[in-house]
Amino acid sequence: MNTIQFKKIAILAALMALMAATRMHHFGSELHLPDASLAVFLLAGFLISSPLLLGALLLEAGALDYVAISYLGVDDYCVTPAYWFLIPTYAALWLAGRYYARMHQNTLRSLAVFTGVAFAALNVAFVLSNGSFYLFSGRNADIGAAQYAAQIAQYYLPYVSGAVIYLIPAVILYALFTRSTDTQTAS
Repeated sequence: MNTIQFKKIAILAALMALMAATRMHHFGSELHLPDASLAVFLLAGFLISSPLLLGALLLEAGALDYVAISYLGVDDYCVTPAYWFLIPTYAALWLAGRYYARMHQNTLRSLAVFTGVAFAALNVAFVLSNGSFYLFSGRNADIGAAQYAAQIAQYYLPYVSGAVIYLIPAVILYALFTRSTDTQTAS
């Protein structure tokens, strides 16, 4: 196995472990970290190009949700026909990571581009997941779209910040590892 394959496997294992360790509690609490799934899909798209990875992460997310609901007492309120729209939600994040990977450079300007791409992708994910829940869950038949939007607005900041708390350390680690690789190559 060459070094590049080993690095990709290590990255995949770390991302899958992070999602497994955090997926049980969406926004987190004093005792639990928030769900890292949004950041995991975005980072996976950037770091590993295989579409099979997207499928593996989707299967992992579904399996983790099944275990959480069936065996760990997590509420199944969100498991409705709208649950299937997590596939395009996570795919949008993964595709944003792929998009950024094509233009990435090890510069501060590129970091600003990543920030913009990540912010846009997180907003798309928020709209896809919450919009589909409104339209297809069957749990909001008695309220209008504007009222629903006002109700879910309270979840926007925790949704985005939950991803950002994983993206910031990931960017720092990436910068450290690529810097050390660049330094070793130059020696």
